[in-house]
Amino acid sequence: MKKTIVWAALALAVLPLGAKKKQEVKNDSLIFTTIIENPVTSIKNQNNSGTCWSYSSLAFLESEVLKKHPDMKDIDLCESFLVSKTYTDRADRHVRTHGDASFSQGGSFYDAIYCMQHYGLIPEGIMPYPMTNYGDSLFNFSFFFPPMEAYLSAIAKGSQKKINPIWKSDFQHMLDNYFGACPTEFDYKGKRYTPKSFVKEYLTLDPADYVSLTSYTHEPFYSKFILEIQDNWRWASSYNLPLEELMRVMEEAVKNGWTFAWGADVSEEGFSRRTGKNKCVATVPDTKATAGVGSDQSRWTGEKAGAKISEADGAGEKVITQEMRQLAYDNWETTDDHGMQIYGMAKDQHGKEYFMMKNSWGENGPYKGFWYVSKPYAAYKTMNIVINKNAVPADIRAKLGI
Repeated sequence: MKKTIVWAALALAVLPLGAKKKQEVKNDSLIFTTIIENPVTSIKNQNNSGTCWSYSSLAFLESEVLKKHPDMKDIDLCESFLVSKTYTDRADRHVRTHGDASFSQGGSFYDAIYCMQHYGLIPEGIMPYPMTNYGDSLFNFSFFFPPMEAYLSAIAKGSQKKINPIWKSDFQHMLDNYFGACPTEFDYKGKRYTPKSFVKEYLTLDPADYVSLTSYTHEPFYSKFILEIQDNWRWASSYNLPLEELMRVMEEAVKNGWTFAWGADVSEEGFSRRTGKNKCVATVPDTKATAGVGSDQSRWTGEKAGAKISEADGAGEKVITQEMRQLAYDNWETTDDHGMQIYGMAKDQHGKEYFMMKNSWGENGPYKGFWYVSKPYAAYKTMNIVINKNAVPADIRAKLGI
């Protein structure tokens, strides 16, 4: 997932864990009441980097740890370790495919699952971040990443007949100079771990527990296929569900105490970042034909075709169908933009339910880094989710054979 809009120099928030049911929060015209809020860790800030996939997948895994070990409220996994390991692998594939497999700042949730399985994970504080070797207090790839891209491009797309394998060592030096070297062993809370033993013995997470789910009609339902997005460079497979069943998984999981990593298109007008009444709320506003459009009246009143129905009126959103969802994917309207975490549900004063979302843009907006996502928006713009297979309803698990 690539993150194209970043908010810089925002403070980190440390929020209390646990459910806060019936809490009301106001945002101009909308008033939200929490239905269920599953434990999450504090808001982080990816700053000037395209590493939302790392922050969101680790946020999800931190909640998985909290579900197993509610006393581990200080759990904070290291993004630098995951990003460094992932970029090393991605560079290798980029060169092996002569540049056809893309190399970019983005990634997928599967990168975290793969890293957990093959390399392990480490807690924050073992590597130099949050004070990187470059002196950045938050990720800032504006100077670090372009030279690395140029170096890889020269290797992968150069005119040489063969390449010297020393390029990998040179590339690793670039990563280590920014993030610090990834440790092979470290001490944590009085015990010595390797990154793999930390996952198995301390976090007690099993990579085999996690599955990716999506919903598109160009592949058969209840089968697996490789989701065709550039940042799925490991070519990981997702299970394909009908839309109503994907939505059922999402809703029932949250209501039964689970969270999940959520990959979605956030470039839509309904994903309200900075302007308008309902900031940090994602909806699919309905539209209506406006009488008099094109007339002299509309010239002066400013009425336009497809004017939005105001969400403040309690009006509905578009009804999302499987066909609408597929068309938006096929014609590139739905794009692989951003990775987030869904962790709860709430309702507005009109009784409409929303998913509660944890973002990685710092403590921003009326909810201090958290968002509300309508069910129609989730149905329309979800690319895929990664979730614990035990959170999937039993009948759907049976259909998928998991």
